[in-house]
Amino acid sequence: MRFLPPRIYAHFHYEYFNGEKLNLDHPKTFNEKIEWYKVHYHPKLLNQLVDKYAVRTFVEEKIGAQYLNEVYGVYNKAEDIPFDGLPNQFVIKATHASSYNLIVHDKTKLNIPKALKLFKKWLSKNQYYRMGQEWAYRDVPPRLVVEKFLKEEGKCSLVDYKFYCFDGKAKFIDVHLDREEDHKQGCFDLDFTPLPFTKGSKQCISNNIEKPTNLDEMVKLSEILAQQLPFVRVDFYSVNGKTIFGEMTFYPADARNKFYPLEYNTIIGDYFKIPKLKKGQQEITEIG
Repeated sequence: MRFLPPRIYAHFHYEYFNGEKLNLDHPKTFNEKIEWYKVHYHPKLLNQLVDKYAVRTFVEEKIGAQYLNEVYGVYNKAEDIPFDGLPNQFVIKATHASSYNLIVHDKTKLNIPKALKLFKKWLSKNQYYRMGQEWAYRDVPPRLVVEKFLKEEGKCSLVDYKFYCFDGKAKFIDVHLDREEDHKQGCFDLDFTPLPFTKGSKQCISNNIEKPTNLDEMVKLSEILAQQLPFVRVDFYSVNGKTIFGEMTFYPADARNKFYPLEYNTIIGDYFKIPKLKKGQQEITEIG
């Protein structure tokens, strides 16, 4: 079914995961508009922005290389990774897909043959067909990027700050913490006040978490990167007060996760002003 034409497949995909019919011609909810995005919004720049290695050039040009994590290397083949030359801790990511990450805390305990088998599996998968026909990933070359392991003092894992940006303006932050131990999530406004909605079914952040000292900088940088885009989620980490770019995505959770309470699916959908298709136009290929 994933090989169906996008306009047809989007209806099956949306109804399966959202439990309701998709109105692709007049979308209202946030996830409906994400499905519209996949089907109709196709500027070539999106291929670069979702590529976890190629996006670095864009970030460097827009906000500066100081916000990028250190890269040890990028590889087309799993067997080319020089494990002997890597530090004891590092992270390996697939550049062309979502959620393909291996965090290595202790290289001496890494089962390299098993890891190589996993990486080859990653490289054989195409994100476009693997998930919900997420257009931006369709032509991204499969590669592996090895990055510096990031650690924030006093925390078991990094806090992930995801800025939902509409027409170049950040509207709210989706915060994730304790991913490796007890994944929790919560939504906050730009002053870091908890908002009355959550996304998906993960455990909600119930305790007070400290506002990052560099929050204003992260907001500003997310908006610079989001300029001229109807919607993009820009992710950052705050590592001991230093801002580090994470990734950019156009299809959060592949339009599978709703906001709760349910009325926020339409409220947040109203932030998302999708571009108008001209008469007879099937796709938008230009930014702005």
